[in-house]
Amino acid sequence: MDAFAIKQLAVNLLLTVALWGSGSHAVSGEIRVAVASNFSPAMKALELVFEELSGHQVILSFGSTGKHYAQIKNGAPFDVFMAADVERPRLLETQGLVQVDSRVTYARGKLILWTSKSGIDDIKNALLIGQDFRHLAVANPKLSPYGLAAQQVMIKLDVWPRLQSKLVRGENIAQTFQFVHSGNAGLGFVAYSQVVNPVRSLQGSFWVPPESLYSPIDQQAVLLTDKQAGKDLMAFLEGSLARQIIQDYGYDVP
Repeated sequence: MDAFAIKQLAVNLLLTVALWGSGSHAVSGEIRVAVASNFSPAMKALELVFEELSGHQVILSFGSTGKHYAQIKNGAPFDVFMAADVERPRLLETQGLVQVDSRVTYARGKLILWTSKSGIDDIKNALLIGQDFRHLAVANPKLSPYGLAAQQVMIKLDVWPRLQSKLVRGENIAQTFQFVHSGNAGLGFVAYSQVVNPVRSLQGSFWVPPESLYSPIDQQAVLLTDKQAGKDLMAFLEGSLARQIIQDYGYDVP
């Protein structure tokens, strides 16, 4: 982030503090938030700012969107669900398990094919040939929107059947990233934000598949309870300061 951007963020922060300070946020609360694992670094940055501004305490639980969805259906005590897709929040909405009209898109993710090895010029060609790596890491397509996107890319490139014997499936995108980062998988489909963000400088080579090769990874959030702290978090996520932080961590915003 350049000096101008830092200055602008500081100005936005001061303005936000002033606005929140004059509002109805004096009473602090505690909320439990289920967050898609790909959004972990960005959410930790957002948590720090939100808690400082609001006085609320946020307890984060990271994991796959599919598992969080199942937990919420079975009564897990979360107040906000920040998914990595549209489908699960929409299903919870149709089942009457969310606050009315609370569903919002907070980020759009991007898929990336990454190896921890530097200096590889054509990662896409390595995928197409399939001879330069023993294992290809992908998140479970049934649980992770990023895993589903990876599957769609490989189907479009006509390599999905041929690469089945090389696939190593992560339970979520965080575990998938670790497979590649540790060297246990020579190549893997991970979230762009895991490789490109302001707090991590990683070695390696990557290819960004055209977004036309997979369904949009719109990440939606829903409010599960009527707590004021949860309402405040949802409002914060749609504000200019949060949107800037989300973009800094490698996502697009609505």
